[in-house]
Amino acid sequence: MTNLEIGIWSFPVLLLMIFARVPIGLAMFVTGFGGLWLVMGTPNMALGRLKTEAYTTFSNYSLSIVPMFLLMGYFATLGGMSQALFRAAAGFLGHRKGGVAMAAVGACAGFGAICGSSLATAATMSRVALPELRRFGYSGGFSTATLAAGGTLGILIPPSVVLVIYAILTEQNIAKLFLAAFVPGILAAIGYMAAISIYVRVNPGSAGVAEPVPMRERFRALVDVWPVLLVFIAVVGGIYGGIFTPTEGAAVGALGTGIIALVNGGLTLRTLGDSFTATAKSTAMIFFIVLGAGFYNGFLALTQVPQEMARLAVEQGVSPWLVLVIILLLYLVFGCVMDSLSMILLTVPIFFPVISALEFGMSPEHVAIWFGILVLIVVEVGLITPPVGMNLFIINNMDRGTPMSATYRAVLYFVGSDIVRVAILVMFPAITLFLIPE
Repeated sequence: MTNLEIGIWSFPVLLLMIFARVPIGLAMFVTGFGGLWLVMGTPNMALGRLKTEAYTTFSNYSLSIVPMFLLMGYFATLGGMSQALFRAAAGFLGHRKGGVAMAAVGACAGFGAICGSSLATAATMSRVALPELRRFGYSGGFSTATLAAGGTLGILIPPSVVLVIYAILTEQNIAKLFLAAFVPGILAAIGYMAAISIYVRVNPGSAGVAEPVPMRERFRALVDVWPVLLVFIAVVGGIYGGIFTPTEGAAVGALGTGIIALVNGGLTLRTLGDSFTATAKSTAMIFFIVLGAGFYNGFLALTQVPQEMARLAVEQGVSPWLVLVIILLLYLVFGCVMDSLSMILLTVPIFFPVISALEFGMSPEHVAIWFGILVLIVVEVGLITPPVGMNLFIINNMDRGTPMSATYRAVLYFVGSDIVRVAILVMFPAITLFLIPE
């Protein structure tokens, strides 16, 4: 068996391990370690990489941004920022048909601007918005689907942990990727609100209407959102103003949200310890997946699988746009069985060389950034795509009285919104790139 054949056969082996519920990081690590052993005929190289791969992976300065963004999200929750965002959005939207659900999406978008994790955004906003949705007569499936979809905005609206990982894998500028994600993130929130509007008209009994809030109370609730705006402007403005790097910006954001949580009374010695512990656990999980992906992708590079795929795509004369569509469709399929971070780490080292070898009429940097945003969106769709949408399970666990089948039916409206958005961004790359300097 040639090295290329070993690399190709590693895919079904890896997927079989994932279906057997082996943790994705361990599955990639074992497949990569075993593959290196087979290719080299001896375990020496694989054993040697146990030391070098761990060091080179975890000594990457850019990875330190991950725990900082995660900690910022935990502190933001303790500081009551999620409640303030929902109250403000509900004040302006709650009296409309489907307005409380739209307010939940708007609050998720705001919380996503200070939390780089989709799962954290979904879980946090569910605790705040789910009781209110049920109080105003929203059906269980519609409520859970709305919050699952809204949670995906956590990884699209900067800062985003997944975008950081993509930037590291493809050696792109993190700040430019954050900038490119702004408009698609806004489009996502608008698209979800449009999906809500369509859903409540097709299913008129699925949602009630809240009483209009007096204008004075609306603006009072809006004033309460100032800590979120302050942190967001400090982090994003500092990065693009050249005051500090994205990693330093994440540290500033964590410090700022920590101070706000302390002032609001949510941060105590006990909750501080809990936040550090939760951040450490989440970071360890992410880092182990990164390590496993490093082993597996190193093995694939040795077998020349990515290079061969890129060569075939160029030599066959297939339209670059057709190749891109096929790759995005594959992401939609993978999203049914894998989580977002695993998809990024497993597939980007394979697909990115293919996309980079094709001609789209743009500079290589613009192609890399555009492809990164498209990948982020289809990965986001995977979080709410049955049967293994991670956000769906998190939200459904918080509302056990709602059948999963009801959530599945309602979430299809949001998936449809995402597919339309992907098609628009594929056809008009300028929507993503117009903020990026040449």
